[in-house]
Amino acid sequence: MSNPANKLTKKAHDGFQASYLALLESGELAQRVRLARQHLQNCDLCARYCRVDRLRTVQGAVCRIGARAVVYNYGPHHGEEDVLRGWNGSGTIFFSGCNLRCAFCQNWDISQKRAGREVSAEELAAMMLHLQAQGCHNINFVSPSHVAAQIIEATLIAAREGLKLPLVYNTGGYDSPEALALLDGLIDIYMPDMKYGYSEIAHRYSHVRNYWEVNQAAVREMHRQVGDLQLDDNGLANHGLLVRHLVLPNELAGTEKVLEFIAREISTNTYLNLMDQYYPCYRAVEIPELSRPISKAEYQATLDIAGRFGLTRQSS
Repeated sequence: MSNPANKLTKKAHDGFQASYLALLESGELAQRVRLARQHLQNCDLCARYCRVDRLRTVQGAVCRIGARAVVYNYGPHHGEEDVLRGWNGSGTIFFSGCNLRCAFCQNWDISQKRAGREVSAEELAAMMLHLQAQGCHNINFVSPSHVAAQIIEATLIAAREGLKLPLVYNTGGYDSPEALALLDGLIDIYMPDMKYGYSEIAHRYSHVRNYWEVNQAAVREMHRQVGDLQLDDNGLANHGLLVRHLVLPNELAGTEKVLEFIAREISTNTYLNLMDQYYPCYRAVEIPELSRPISKAEYQATLDIAGRFGLTRQSS
């Protein structure tokens, strides 16, 4: 068995070129920045469709984030999937604000209270370059849906200054086709949640409408853009789709429906993270059906369903 420490001498993503570098060379990336800014003026950059001019106000915007992104923190993260964290960590940037209102959110102070500070596009680009300099294997945008335009602008600046790492779009999965069109050819790895198989459950616990329909369309488009997840010789992801699904107690996530959709309409080669770490926090402690962790039997049932649908490519 090879020693993981030996990988330190190897070059991560050897021979890989990030997608956005082709857009930079063609001039398309600069054009995307201009287009994305126009979308901010009548915001349709997530499936909320608030239609607020976020360059002028946050009043009426569910995310309550304006022209500048708000960042809670950033740094190498060693708790992500193996294929992302590698040996030097995934370069995560945690954005404050969120377009979902999940009753069980583990990071509610970030998502709901918007803890953090506003940053300019130049500051966000500097964070990306700093994470690259630290040896991170990718740039991992956490909860990015509401700040897609700001990410695109920062990517242009960072790419001009030497950024070359894969970009990971780590999203709750409530993404608009308008935003995904702007990100086409820019994002290397899409990592959406598929939180619920039923929109009425999503409305009850995350306070969004049509989640299942929006989520299906978004994941289809993400897979169309990047395909199945590809790994390099060191086992690091550099391009493709990775889907997360958090198993909820009492079958509330609609797991069987989600996994059937992935197998039949996306790909049985989809890389999955079936997450077993649910625990009641934030407002979930006040909701009886969400007020306990999942059982071993519930998680095993999820694994059995995945196996039945031929979804054997799973992450940890």
